[in-house]
Formats: sequence, structure tokens, C-alpha cells
Amino acid sequence: MSTYSLVSGLPLVVDGYELEGLVQPVSSDFVRHTTVIHLLGAGEEGVGEDVTYEAEEQARFQGAGPSLDLADAHTLASISERFEGMPDYRRWGFESAALDLALRQGGLSLHEVLGRTPQPVNFVVSTGLGSEGVDRLRGLREQHPGLRFKLGPTSDWDEALVAALAALDCVDVVDFKEAYTWREPERTPGPDVYRLVVESLPAALIEDPDTADPEKAAVLEPHRTRVTWDAPIHSVADIDALPFPPRTLNSKPSRFGSVRGLCDFYGACAERGIELYGGGQFELGPGRGQIQYLASLFHPGSPNDVAPGAYNRVPVPDGLPDSPLPAAPEQIGFRWLQA
Repeated sequence: MSTYSLVSGLPLVVDGYELEGLVQPVSSDFVRHTTVIHLLGAGEEGVGEDVTYEAEEQARFQGAGPSLDLADAHTLASISERFEGMPDYRRWGFESAALDLALRQGGLSLHEVLGRTPQPVNFVVSTGLGSEGVDRLRGLREQHPGLRFKLGPTSDWDEALVAALAALDCVDVVDFKEAYTWREPERTPGPDVYRLVVESLPAALIEDPDTADPEKAAVLEPHRTRVTWDAPIHSVADIDALPFPPRTLNSKPSRFGSVRGLCDFYGACAERGIELYGGGQFELGPGRGQIQYLASLFHPGSPNDVAPGAYNRVPVPDGLPDSPLPAAPEQIGFRWLQA
């Protein structure tokens, strides 16, 4: 029985929905905006989070208010049809809210319906080095000695910096970000930085590298089993379009848009023996807990980029939890107590 078939028939009654904007300043040139979708029905509330990155689009969405007529009796599969054509990030916000509402109206938890036991969630912290360089990681590890990281190599990484990272032995993923179109070309690492990073950090996964560049591809050739993908993966078809079969992939639920798309992806990876680790989208609200919940069910021991949201604050506050996060699903619904 497929994972999606376990949830597709869940009934839910929708009376309407409300939108709640969330804002968090991150740096002098970046303020994160998201929208919490509160789906209401039969005295219960389901929540999801639209993680669209453009602040102007979030403002437009919130300003338009509840413009969809969703009031009706549905199943999870039938209400999903109402969200066809939405951008994936917004659709995931509505679909995760619908899943939460259906479970809460039925008095059920997600793990109960899926027949899986939530496990403690291993996480890494995704961070830039900034002006502090490796000292930033040293400072975080003084507070949390076992903390591990996902880092994005840039063109200015040199032998001294990479040697210091190797000595710390705390990097699980290096994200070259070559699958994104917004990256400034002058910050993109060249073949020499590729070689320095992949050879000096031999245990780190290599995420979203440039395999079309002949020089970079030659560097990567002996390390193909470590190459993983994030930004290109929105469907099962995207796995088939990769330059070579992957051993590991980054699973960001919101990239799939629909619950069905995510479940099909989980099924395909299980059949093909592809290992997964989770990723986030700088969620500010319930979306963070939901990706932690999914990680606890499908890939708890991986280097999941699902650290508690407070790790994204500058400066990082004291008293944050260490990895792994204890399993903390709510008794009913699609919610996680610790986000």
C-alpha cells in the first residue's frame, strides 16, 4: 500500500480559512516573510505555512485575504484538486493545513495513520561564515559541542579556511548552490575550490554542484557517490533527469507542492535505495515543526537541515536544544511541539 493511499481518503469539513503574516529580520538586506494558513472546520483548525520567498508576493497574498471558496465536505484527495495550478510553496501551505485539519477532525496523528514511529531527529545548522569565518562555528560549538553544519563554499574559500574546517571535523554537507539562478557569478567557486573542498572534507555530502563544467566534473568524478541534489528536485521525474543516479537526495516537502507528490517521492526513493535528508525553507511558523515531524518518520538519522528556527537568528540565542531533537509530535494532527 502506498504512503499516499493511507492519507488520501481522510475526510475533512472546511468552513473557511484565515491568513496570518509572519516576519523575521535576518540581516540588513534580508527580511523573511511567510504566511500561516489557518484552515477552519467543524470546530477544529489545521495549519500550514506558505514559504514563498518574495516579500511582495506574500504581501499581495495576505492583502487579498481568503479568496478561495473551500467551504464543503472533502477528502484530502478531493481538496487537493482545488489547489491545482498554485505555485508549489503556496500549495504546500494549503495541503499541509488540510492534512492537519483532517487528522485533527478524526482525532488521529500522522504517525498513527502512516504506521510509523517518530524517532529523534538529527539536525545540522546551515549557516554562512561571514566576517567571523571559522570562528563562528567554533563559537557555536562551544555552546553545543556536538553541533554539525551545512556550509556553502564560495569563491574566496582558501586552503587555510578549509584546513580549519577539516580540523574541526564538523561539516556534513557542502552546498555549492550551482542549481540556483540567483547566485552572484563572482561568488561561485571555481574548479580549484571544488578540488580543495571535496578532497579536504571527504565525509561531506556534495550538494548541487555544477556537473556540466568539464573541469568541475573531472574533480567530482571520483566522488559521485557523495553528490546529492536539492534545488532541482520537485518530483519523481526530476530524479530521472539527473546526470547520474543519486545515492542521496535532499527532501524539501514544500518543493513538491502536494502531499501526493511528496509521498510519491518517498516511495520512489525507498524503491531505488536512495537515502534522504531533510531541508527547510527558513520557515517562521508551523512549517518548521512539520518538516521536523516528517524527518522523524522518514529519515531521522540523516544530516537534516531542519534545526530549530532560532538557530537562524543573529546572534544565536542561548539555551537552544542540541541534536538530536527528541521526538515530539502532538497527540493529534500534523504538528510538532518543538520547532
